[in-house]
Amino acid sequence: MMIQVTPETGRRETRSVCPYCGTGCGVILEHDDEHVFAVRGDPHHPANFGALCTKGRALAATIDKERLTSPLRRARRGVPPERVSWDTAIGEAAARFAAVIAEHGPEACAFYVSGQLSTEDYYVVNKLAKGLIGTNHIDTNSRLCMASAVSGYKASLGQDSVPGCYEDLEHADVILVAGANPAFAHPVLFRRIEAARARKPGPFLITVDPRRTATASGSDLHVALSPGTDVAFFHGIVHILLRDGRVDRRFIREHTEGFEALRDLVYDYAPRRVADLCGIPVEVLEEAAAVWGRARAATSLWCQGLNQSSHGTDKNRALINLHLVTGQIGRPGAGPFSLTGQPNAMGGREVGGMPQLLPGHREVANDAHRAEVAALWGIPALNSTPGLTAVPLFSALAEGRIKALWIACTNPVVSLPETRLVEAALVAASFVVVQEAFHPTETAAFADLLLPAASFAERDAVVTNSERRISLLRQAVQPPGEALPDWRIFRDFAHALGSALDATPVAQVAGETHAQRARRLFAFPTHRDVFDEYKTCTAGRDLDITGLDWERLEAAPRQWPYPRGASDGQARLYTDHVFATPNGRARLAAVGYQPVAEAVSAAYPWHLTTGRLRDQWHTMSRTGLNAGLFAHAPEALLSIHPRDAAGLGIGDGDLVTVESRRGAATVRARAHEEVAPGTVFLPMHFGARFSAHGAANTLTDASARDPVSNQPELKHAAVAVRKAALPWPGLVMRRLEPGLWEAARALLPELPYGALARHDSLLGEVLVLRLAFAERPHEEWARRLATLFALHDGEVVGYQDSRGVSKQALVRNDRLYGVCLLGDDSTGAWLLDLLLAGADVGAWRHHLVAPAVPAAAGLPRGRLVCQCRAVSEEDIRQSIKAGALSVAAVGVRCGAGTECGSCRPEIAALLREVSTQPA
Repeated sequence: MMIQVTPETGRRETRSVCPYCGTGCGVILEHDDEHVFAVRGDPHHPANFGALCTKGRALAATIDKERLTSPLRRARRGVPPERVSWDTAIGEAAARFAAVIAEHGPEACAFYVSGQLSTEDYYVVNKLAKGLIGTNHIDTNSRLCMASAVSGYKASLGQDSVPGCYEDLEHADVILVAGANPAFAHPVLFRRIEAARARKPGPFLITVDPRRTATASGSDLHVALSPGTDVAFFHGIVHILLRDGRVDRRFIREHTEGFEALRDLVYDYAPRRVADLCGIPVEVLEEAAAVWGRARAATSLWCQGLNQSSHGTDKNRALINLHLVTGQIGRPGAGPFSLTGQPNAMGGREVGGMPQLLPGHREVANDAHRAEVAALWGIPALNSTPGLTAVPLFSALAEGRIKALWIACTNPVVSLPETRLVEAALVAASFVVVQEAFHPTETAAFADLLLPAASFAERDAVVTNSERRISLLRQAVQPPGEALPDWRIFRDFAHALGSALDATPVAQVAGETHAQRARRLFAFPTHRDVFDEYKTCTAGRDLDITGLDWERLEAAPRQWPYPRGASDGQARLYTDHVFATPNGRARLAAVGYQPVAEAVSAAYPWHLTTGRLRDQWHTMSRTGLNAGLFAHAPEALLSIHPRDAAGLGIGDGDLVTVESRRGAATVRARAHEEVAPGTVFLPMHFGARFSAHGAANTLTDASARDPVSNQPELKHAAVAVRKAALPWPGLVMRRLEPGLWEAARALLPELPYGALARHDSLLGEVLVLRLAFAERPHEEWARRLATLFALHDGEVVGYQDSRGVSKQALVRNDRLYGVCLLGDDSTGAWLLDLLLAGADVGAWRHHLVAPAVPAAAGLPRGRLVCQCRAVSEEDIRQSIKAGALSVAAVGVRCGAGTECGSCRPEIAALLREVSTQPA
């Protein structure tokens, strides 16, 4: 809906949905039909009621940057791509795919897509693969995110349908968060949990996580279990519930099956054994069980800590068991709720955008389901063999069984496990298409053809969030250059492919040419036509939305099911306790505990776990464009327990090498008690565009996958950690000018260690490149860096000595513009403060290249905790020491936490930390 704002500005407002996590926050875009100037939360959207996290608030600054604006084609691998027309690009893609189909068959073609695509995009590409080409090799990066939740729901409840809704967070008196850190990954939902807990009595919060995350640090009970032991922990709770008579026997008897097998299994999970397996005090297990057993209404939330596991389905089912044995499902505040990682991962599942699925929660392997979809699409039959999931798909690409791969809206070179195998597969491919809004990405370097896609603010579409709520994206501005909505690119390719197939020996089907069939199957003038056709696929299914139309969605987002004749969607499922199984009973899972796929050993003695940061998302193709989002965590840091760090001779801030059986990463260490001894944590976001050798997935294991969901065990690998032999530090900081960012990025592959970030300042963005060398760099390096980053363009203050230490500071009009430090970067934090403040440095001119920070300068501000108000950790510590003894008081004193609230869990953690320090 368009709303005229003030006549003075001539700006408009358009409602849309945030393109990040599965919370599905409504946003309002302020724009002039050409540019988006600001983004704020939509106070009328029921997912967020106006709240936004740091990433959502920063969206406006990412829309126009580093966009792919025209089709690009490489004449051959290894050369820069050149601009071509859409007709040329689509024609070449169609000819190459048609040739592969003619020579090797349809199953030599594959698609790898994304939970960030809209429902219309997903539907068209799924129909293209399965209905036109005849390949079921279409998977999505949701395989890395939600596959085990899908298989867990289906196995236990009969269907992939999230039972609850966000309102349950207000109704629950116990909330159990397992393997998730919503304080960072789903901050707006965590605000709702915080608000619920602020009421008296508020829900009791249990967090089950090996790390003391921001979520765990503020919980009533933190269960710091050993990585991968979740199944044993949940079975231990069921054992205690049975022992203490706190199960709902009537619910078990009338609405479940498999209880006897579960009862017999958990008999062996006595508290002492479980405590030993999980590495927790037995009292913690007993308390968790007692709290759950007493609960009037209990909600569980989980995410990648359970899903990204070689036994993720078992973990999901073991958690759902807790709900089923206590009847905690199908009523306000009670139910198992999987947190979705992407804005439309749910929509992708709905339309069947995975290799084993068909639209409307149907199965490829089900004869009746295939016949139904074939009839809906007007084709003779569908391929009956489920396709390859993500990791096997790339293995098939490497082996030559798949020849042509189309990648849309995802960056598998960074996100898939075992990076070197992904890169090798893309090199081996005959033809690779990358369809993307942003450029460059790590995956784009391997593309033969690059196609520009519209982003969220540039098209109309629908998406479904974690609570089954369908919302509209509305177009605010035009896509840049020649970019198009994804569904249109897929549609146009389908039309061209039909014509290309007519020129090959591929036989025609059912008396029509391939071109005629393609035009008939993809006769979609607009995205609404796509949505209307998809709706027909849901009729009579559990996710029936035949009662929805565009007008109803315009009025408000709606939850499914919403069948014809309904007046509204359904907030909760299974309220009658009839489940989507043949006999209507939920299935209790008697699955035994199994350890992580890769055990630690003498050679690889540390448990590595990976995960998200607060202000970055996925592989940073969007968040990496916003300078403000680097302030909280400007580089990949390996969190290691101080005791382990001391034993290895590693200090806080030292460079370390982390090595697994598959590869190595070099990153900076953060000695911190958020991780237990024996465990280290590395964020997942930093690929080769931002970190020379810091990608977490160089370490993870592609062979460790859940046997049911095929989701890889991205959350665990056995690693060795040692101090890196890189004693020569370097630091380049420069106010950004045209070409400097690209120059820094091009330099990264040459560096033994390099981390690239951008920061906001009063005078524009600042580039920060941290680097290190194994030995004293040649003087040529200093000259090269000075030339590359234009450090001679102004007054230069310099220093060089016989040790090889070299320092240069560029000053213009008494303000610092650039710095290059080689051999000694100890004053870097202070110099960065000067750059960011845009301060007059006349008084400090001779200190800019000195070996120490002048005493009068005070302490560096350090990393920002509150991105909205630019409040640093040191600022918050000083506020606490000055008497601000609550989160609210800190906000009054320094402003931290008073806007989006994403930083409040960290402020609370700092309050606890300072309160426990000796006076």
